[in-house]
Amino acid sequence: MPIYHNLISDSLLINETIQLLQSSGGSAPAVKVVDYVMKIRRPTPDFAKTLVSDLIDTDPRLQMNEDTVELVPMKFANRRLDETDYVVFDLETTGAKTPPCRITEIGAYRVQQGKITDEFHTLVNPETPIPFFITQLTGISDRMVRHEPKFRDVAADFLDFIGDSVLVAHNANFDMRFLNHEIGRIHENYRVANPHLCTVQLSRKLLPHIENHRLNTIANYFSVSLVNHHRAADDARATAHIFINLLEDLQTRGIRDLAAAKKLKV
Repeated sequence: MPIYHNLISDSLLINETIQLLQSSGGSAPAVKVVDYVMKIRRPTPDFAKTLVSDLIDTDPRLQMNEDTVELVPMKFANRRLDETDYVVFDLETTGAKTPPCRITEIGAYRVQQGKITDEFHTLVNPETPIPFFITQLTGISDRMVRHEPKFRDVAADFLDFIGDSVLVAHNANFDMRFLNHEIGRIHENYRVANPHLCTVQLSRKLLPHIENHRLNTIANYFSVSLVNHHRAADDARATAHIFINLLEDLQTRGIRDLAAAKKLKV
C-alpha cells in the first residue's frame, strides 16, 4: 500500500480489476480476477488469492474478503458541500503540455465552512529551462528557481496538505494533469485519489450571463482582488474567494452534495 492514502494506482492491472468488479456488482472471486486480468487460466484458489493479495495491496479501492475481491466504496460523492474541506490550488508551469513541461510554482488555500483557513506556497525548480515567453507571462525566471526545491522535495508536504480534501482549480483538468504527472514521476503508476471541482465549469453553469469565464473576469464580477495574475499563490487566493461565492450560489439553488455539484445543469 502506498504511504499516502490519497494516492491510487493507475496501473493497467488495477484498472482492469476495477472494471471487472464494477461489471460484476462490486465483487468477484480471486480466481476470476486472476483468470480475467492476469490471463492465468484456471489458477488454484490459494494461488489466485496470493496473486490478488499482492495486487490489491497497492490500492486502497480494493480489499480481500476471504476468497473474494471487493471494491471499497469511495464516499466522495456523498460529501455535503457545507461539511467538506477544499484545497483550492494553482500551478505555474514551463508550458502547456506535460510531458515535457514541469511545475515551477504551487499555490494552495484550504477552504473550510466558507473561509480560508490555511495556505501552502512554494516555488519549484522544474529541472528544465523556463522559456522566455513563460518568464514574461509569470515573472518566474531560471534564476528565481535555481535554488528552490524540486517537486519531489515538496511532494510529501503538499500531499499532507491536501489530505482527503476536494481539490478545486480554475481549469482543473490542466492543474490535475500536471499534478498527477509529477506524482507519477515519484510514485510510478500512481495519481491522487482526491475528487476535484473546476471553477471554470461551475461558473459557466452558474454565471452564464457574464462575458467570459476567465479568472480575471470572474474575479471582477465578484469584486475579488486579483494581483500578480499568473503567479500561483495570487491566482489560487483569488480562485478560493471565487469558489466561496460559487459555493454560496450552489447552496441557494438547493445543491447540497458533491455529486450534485458535479452533475449541475442550468
